[in-house]
Amino acid sequence: MSRLASTASLLLLLGLGACGNMPSLASMMPTEQTANLPDDAYSGAADPMRSAINNTTIAFSATSQLAGRPAQAARAVAEMEYLKVEITTNPRSFGGSTTASTIFPSAQQEWRRALGIAPTAAPQAVIDSMFAVVRALNGGQRQSAEVVLSQPIFTLGGPATLARLANLPSLPVTNNAAQEAGRVLRRTGLGRF
Repeated sequence: MSRLASTASLLLLLGLGACGNMPSLASMMPTEQTANLPDDAYSGAADPMRSAINNTTIAFSATSQLAGRPAQAARAVAEMEYLKVEITTNPRSFGGSTTASTIFPSAQQEWRRALGIAPTAAPQAVIDSMFAVVRALNGGQRQSAEVVLSQPIFTLGGPATLARLANLPSLPVTNNAAQEAGRVLRRTGLGRF
C-alpha cells in the first residue's frame, strides 16, 4: 500500500472514530487480566499456584465432598478463578500446556453458570468475594457471607448463591481442568515453583 493510501486510510479511521461510528482504539485492544490470591489465603505456603492446584484437584474430583462445606467450596472456586487467569495469560509459566490453557475458559463458564456468577465479572472481583465469604463463614458470620454474595456479580443473590456453594452440582469440565493442572504440575514440576 502506498504511503498516500496508508495516510488516507488512517485519516478515514480517525474520522469515523470521531463520529462515534467506530469503537475507540483502546476498546479494541485486548485487556490483560491479572489475578492474585489474598495474602491470608495460604499462610506458610511457598507458592500459591502449587497450593491452588493441589487443593482444586482434590476439591473438584468429587463435588459431593464439598456438600455442606460452603467455605471450602468458595475457596476452591476462588482458586480456579486464579488458575484460569494464570494458566491462560501465562502459558509458558504453566509448562506450555495447551490442553490446560484451552480447557480453563470452558471450565470457568461451567462453574460460573452453576453459581450464577456473571460471565463478565472480573476474576479478581470473584476471588476477593469468595475469600470474603470464606472469612465470614469461618468466623460464624453467615449473614455477612450472604451480603458479600448479594453483589451484582452474583446473579442469584446472597442466600441462593450460598446454598449453591453448600451443594455444588457435578462440575465435570471444572474437574477436568483441575486434573489437567495437576498432571502438568506432576509432569513438569513447573520450574517456577
